[in-house]
Amino acid sequence: MLECWQAIKSTRNRAIMKTIAVISQKGGAGKTTIALNLAVAAVRSGHQCAVIDIDPQASAKSWHDLRQDDAPVVVSAQASRLPEILQTAHQNGAALVIIDTAPHSESAALAAARLADLVLVACRPSLLDLKAITTTIDLAALAKTQALAVLNTVPVRGGLKGDAEQVLKSYGVETAPDDGFHRLSAMLEGRGCSESAMLKMMTECQS
Repeated sequence: MLECWQAIKSTRNRAIMKTIAVISQKGGAGKTTIALNLAVAAVRSGHQCAVIDIDPQASAKSWHDLRQDDAPVVVSAQASRLPEILQTAHQNGAALVIIDTAPHSESAALAAARLADLVLVACRPSLLDLKAITTTIDLAALAKTQALAVLNTVPVRGGLKGDAEQVLKSYGVETAPDDGFHRLSAMLEGRGCSESAMLKMMTECQS
């Protein structure tokens, strides 16, 4: 375990570490995709970042195994070990820790939300997803942690995004800003969408 944290050791002020929990009680909402792209964006911005994967499927860890870079660090763990692992991350200089949670697991999601500074609620802009999101919003409220919704796999054209944002606003949840990248193709290659955009730009410049 300690070897995993060697990649995030830093001389930064350890008192400023922030924790984000990415939560959705509905499967297929894109929690892991959002968590890993945030982590990659943080690393590319010069921040020491780690991901704690508490989903038994360990999709985030599988992504890291495909990756040709140690950063961001990804650690698989049970929810009961979150306090211990967060403390380890803090001691090793992490500036940001992102917790990737499992669907259909209220106790684990609640534990993550209570330890987080911010909850991101993953949601697709579909009727079923928007109806199901209320359970997750309630968990964040129970944890007394600020929550923002993140719309995932939103069609570029049409008014679906605006409609979904209005529904979320009626639930009392604001929508986090999104850069418009479709994240999935990058994830399949062990990259983040920001890295895919950079790779595409480099390829076009070389052609």
